[in-house]
Amino acid sequence: MTKVTVVGAGTMGNGIAHVFAQHGWDTLLVDVSGEQLDKAQETIGVNLDRQVKKGALTREQKDAILGRLTTSTVLDGAGQAELVIEAASEHPETKYRIFRDLDRSAPPGAILATNTSSIPITTIGAQTTRPGQVIGMHFMNPVPVMPLVEVIRGVETSDGTAARTVEIAESLGKTPVLVNDSPGFVSNRVLMPMINEAIFCVMEGVATPDAIDTVMKLGMNHPLGPLALADLIGLDVCLAILQVLHRDLGEDKYRPCPLLARMVAAGRLGKKSGRGFYDYRR
Repeated sequence: MTKVTVVGAGTMGNGIAHVFAQHGWDTLLVDVSGEQLDKAQETIGVNLDRQVKKGALTREQKDAILGRLTTSTVLDGAGQAELVIEAASEHPETKYRIFRDLDRSAPPGAILATNTSSIPITTIGAQTTRPGQVIGMHFMNPVPVMPLVEVIRGVETSDGTAARTVEIAESLGKTPVLVNDSPGFVSNRVLMPMINEAIFCVMEGVATPDAIDTVMKLGMNHPLGPLALADLIGLDVCLAILQVLHRDLGEDKYRPCPLLARMVAAGRLGKKSGRGFYDYRR
């Protein structure tokens, strides 16, 4: 049986663990917080129940998937994984520390992947003694539903690592798209300036969040407006990605809108906190 370790049990981590367990992988979900692990297991159970209700899974298949999922508050279990995917918070030093730890604990042949939204893969790979086996595997939220996986090659990522990662993504029913390393890659380098500009429109009183989202949905055929999407991603995550883009690309067009920074400072992080550009508490 193939084995994967997912590090980080937040929204992205639990979604990634869900998909791997559903596709037959022996899946270990690791987080420093036992409470977060409990919440992740509960979320995965609820999402699987939804699939059962829709007829996409049987009750027996749901039980088998949960049977392939284990949790831990330590990284020791990564010692048997073919693949490790880091899905921790979008802070460079946190990711660097995790990859230094993984370099020591994961098997010599294991691929070390990161679900980072914006931090350069080359820099993450440089934290290890095996940069050829480090790659980006950027899943989209919600992971069980969204088909895209952005596969990002660092400067040192080997052809074999890239080919195996693409193969794994395809085996999960995803569509992998191979891109080269750059801050924000393709997805967030294009998306985040649009979200940021929408926030500037709110701050400057050009239009309300609902009006801006309606323009983009009806005029540009976007399924979700940029402000509702920002709420779904998490305003703190949007801010962190824009900060990386601004710092590493050095262009003012990536400067985070002051309103975004204020909202994050106030704890209005979007859907996960109950309030962002919209109110989710009702």
